[in-house]
Amino acid sequence: MSTPFYVSPQQAMADRAEYARKGIARGRSVVVLQYNDGVVFVAENPSRALHKVSEIYDRIAFAAVGKYNEFENLRIGGVRYADLRGYTYDRDDVTARGLANVYAQTLGTIFSSAGEKPYEVELIVAEVGAAPEDDQIYRLPHDGSIVDEHGSVAVGGNADQISSYLDQRHRDGMTLSEALKLAVESLARDTNGSERTLTAEQLEVAVLDRKRPQQRKFKRLLGRQLQRLLDEGSGSAESTSDSEESSSEE
Repeated sequence: MSTPFYVSPQQAMADRAEYARKGIARGRSVVVLQYNDGVVFVAENPSRALHKVSEIYDRIAFAAVGKYNEFENLRIGGVRYADLRGYTYDRDDVTARGLANVYAQTLGTIFSSAGEKPYEVELIVAEVGAAPEDDQIYRLPHDGSIVDEHGSVAVGGNADQISSYLDQRHRDGMTLSEALKLAVESLARDTNGSERTLTAEQLEVAVLDRKRPQQRKFKRLLGRQLQRLLDEGSGSAESTSDSEESSSEE
């Protein structure tokens, strides 16, 4: 009788983590940024049928990268959790923190289970508050851990490079067009340092807008409205550079 091959628990977990990270890195990135009136989600996604960004509840939205069928199952589960909790208790009892905890338990259980492969997904759960300091953004890697993010966050693809770019340039009080321009610039940077041009047709953009009069704050930006915001962001950047050049000449 042959001796079964032994793998230490530490090595098994490391192998599972590496497997999940490689699957997530193959997907295109998603960027989430705070701006003065809410939170904006920007994904490189030419598909109009398979969304990476979706609404969960009144003030809560969800973004994901990785395997679509896996994060779509998680999204549906999150919607059911939010609907049930809001119906059983109160709509204000549905929070991004509670949803992130549910996702963390699910991902952690799957990751530590030897009977199934880990999910190749990374999630972002965000909630817009009454003021910018009340906004909440949580990032959930494949292993079920929770990272409380502030300002900006990127997942999938070359997320480390994009996050570094955002950390250096993101600031409080940005307008929607400024935040959108920064997000597109970060997504357009390749790992080799070159830059691409991303058009409105290649982007999936949505916001949680605290100024919306409706109870539901989620809104997709499409077509002419998205193009107008992209043009505004480019125009404001050009005027800023012109003013800097004129001041330096003086």
